[in-house]
Amino acid sequence: MKRIVYVSTAAVVALLVLAIAGMSSDSTKVAEKEEGKHAYIGAKKCKICHKEEYKSWEMTGHAKAWDLLKPEEQKNEECVGCHSTGVTPKGKLLTGVQCEACHGAGDDYKKKSIMEDRELSIKNGLIIPDSTLCVSCHNEKSPTFKSFDYAKYRGSEKGIHKLFDKTNEAEEKKAEEDKD
Repeated sequence: MKRIVYVSTAAVVALLVLAIAGMSSDSTKVAEKEEGKHAYIGAKKCKICHKEEYKSWEMTGHAKAWDLLKPEEQKNEECVGCHSTGVTPKGKLLTGVQCEACHGAGDDYKKKSIMEDRELSIKNGLIIPDSTLCVSCHNEKSPTFKSFDYAKYRGSEKGIHKLFDKTNEAEEKKAEEDKD
């Protein structure tokens, strides 16, 4: 009789351990989403709603960034990091500096109902780009780096598409002043 109780108790404990482990992996998935683990969708999906921005972006150096790399550089992790955007859930490398390289992986904010609400978009992965983001690639680590003037490139259609959101300018100016 005691043996049956021990075996039954052990079985219940084992089931509880498995159930708790299963729940923690689910909560880990939720935590990953909250920490910004958003999926990339690619510029062609952004183009569906942002046709003018896409057309303008196609004319920038960012759109052609991958093409500037030599074949051996396209295999160099350091080069790929700045000359591509990310990898889709299906494993496709998004070459060039596409929309999501500056604005964040878009799978969780691509819906119109989310995009219409700036704060909700930000909560779902939208990044409002600033100079800090730009200098993560435009810096001395790049073998072709000469200098980088954020204010100059921000106003240039060669560097940033012409419909660049300028609503963040005051915040950026204040941040730059706070650094000094």
